[in-house]
Amino acid sequence: MGKTKEAARKLPSTGELKAELSRERYRRSYAATLRSTVFALITVAAAAILVAVLLLPVLRIYGSSMYPTLSEGDIVISLKGSRFNTGDVVAFYYNNKILIKRVIAHTGEWVDIDEDGNVYVNNKMIDEPYLKDRAFGDCNIKLPYQVPESKLFVMGDNRSVSVDSRNTAVGCVAEEQIVGKVVFCVWPLTRFGRV
Repeated sequence: MGKTKEAARKLPSTGELKAELSRERYRRSYAATLRSTVFALITVAAAAILVAVLLLPVLRIYGSSMYPTLSEGDIVISLKGSRFNTGDVVAFYYNNKILIKRVIAHTGEWVDIDEDGNVYVNNKMIDEPYLKDRAFGDCNIKLPYQVPESKLFVMGDNRSVSVDSRNTAVGCVAEEQIVGKVVFCVWPLTRFGRV
């Protein structure tokens, strides 16, 4: 009889069993919730990365060649595509870097620049309200210049410092070099909006 009382003392009570069962259910529920939350976060992050890389690359501006349109440190979103109009701002690969410039002329068009920095495409001066100052800049190409097949002639908005299609170091941009059209500035918030 003494052994039976000791065995009864070692067995947990109904209340203790219910408490332990409740704790175990909570632990399993917590683990399942944590797993599903981590899975959802990884899925969302992977989707965001795919969109950012494949459709809407996010870029940071370095340098001052696009001032005053874009300044160093600005963060912009570009849109992949293949149709670019004169005046569009595009990002393109150049020597393992991404440069951002403005489209001035397309394949077959003639570009000329006078000493005051006025730009002519097919003998018509183009309207450039985005410029703060005009400058002839670093130009070592023979003007007038005809844009080669499947290329774009691009220039920075800060014409006195920009190295662009006016110089053979960069030259015209091939279609396969283009990352996308810069469409939106997201940072800093004071510059938030369309480019």
